[in-house]
Amino acid sequence: MSASAPGWRIDGAIDEPARVKKLTRMRSRLPAGLAAFSLVLPLLAFISLSFIAPLGALLGKSAYQPQVANILPQTMQALDQWAGVGLPPEAAFAALAKELPKARAERTLVRVGGPVNRLRGGMRSVLTRTARTLEKTAAADGSWSKTLVDIHPAWAEPGTWLAIKQAGARFTIRHYLQALDLEQRQDGSIGQRPEELRIYTPLMWRTLLVSLGVTLLCLAIGYPIAYMIATAPPRRGHLLLLMVLVPFWTSLLVRTTSWIVLLQRQGVINSLLVSLGLTPDSGRLEMIYNMTGSFVAMTHVLLPFMVLPLYSVMRAIPPSYMAAAASLGASPVQAFTRVYLPQTMPGIGAGALLVFILAIGFYITPALVGGRTGQLISGMIAYHVQTSLNWGLAAALSSILLLAVIGLYLLYSRVLGIERLSLG
Repeated sequence: MSASAPGWRIDGAIDEPARVKKLTRMRSRLPAGLAAFSLVLPLLAFISLSFIAPLGALLGKSAYQPQVANILPQTMQALDQWAGVGLPPEAAFAALAKELPKARAERTLVRVGGPVNRLRGGMRSVLTRTARTLEKTAAADGSWSKTLVDIHPAWAEPGTWLAIKQAGARFTIRHYLQALDLEQRQDGSIGQRPEELRIYTPLMWRTLLVSLGVTLLCLAIGYPIAYMIATAPPRRGHLLLLMVLVPFWTSLLVRTTSWIVLLQRQGVINSLLVSLGLTPDSGRLEMIYNMTGSFVAMTHVLLPFMVLPLYSVMRAIPPSYMAAAASLGASPVQAFTRVYLPQTMPGIGAGALLVFILAIGFYITPALVGGRTGQLISGMIAYHVQTSLNWGLAAALSSILLLAVIGLYLLYSRVLGIERLSLG
């Protein structure tokens, strides 16, 4: 470049004034970026500590459970060379005889008994009895295998040792197999569990179908409500919108338990039907503690999540569009389907996505009004977290549910386009 070009030297390097100006601009932008990041940092820290970290820890338990391996390291090392056929070598008996009393003394035996007992029933009592007896027993004739079998005959069964070996694996897909009603057999193959033991896949399908049904029901009820609010005069529209929001502000527990009063056999709705002569007193309808109760209560609770996105989109559509379509010869049905309905698709997509995702994770409402036939997979997850303490299985079920939600989101993004999603 020529020496006469402003801001440049003959060798093509930027001269000092231009370089100083560039550094000054960069420094002026840096404090603004740091200020914006400092404002967002508390929110990021809160989300990380209260949501991402606990969720990651729970999901990690679905495939990584080192408790048994940490408590019985020598036993697991001896079982690594065992193929699962016949009884394990004498070294495994000796290692277990040494580590069980130690685990009982350190009060960690319960962490072994739980995982092993889930794989083979009755093992918790076997381990406790064996550990207690070994504290005052020596090896019979130098053979720990004979000693353990004398303490309890379960130690002569290969299935007992296979359960310990499987429970002691640090990384395992066992919980995912169980969540999908599959099992790993002794020869290493994977197949379906017996039909009477398949629990989770029927519950998963029921959850997806119920969520889809509740979404469609909310759309069928919420669309005309949102249209009525959007096209009503301002004063009446505000009143109608308030009627939608008041239940939304009411406690979820209150809204759910109120349906028990309304739907039970001696409740308000059944009594009204009997007084009107529509049903006999001996034939009162079963509308609670079944799938009907779950559908009704979930639809009522989730309806505002459908109405509000639809209303926010509908109020932005000028009424003159329908009048213009009518003036061009379109019938009311044609004007609605070809002019109005396509413009409300972003609201339909947003409402359907919100309702479906919330319905998949619903727990309190199905637990209170669903009974045995109206329970969803969330109830089983809560059971394993709070009662059975099988956190690995609960984490696996949660992971599958999370993948289903992510898959739905990706499907929506591919078919309709996430850029069309509108919440107002």
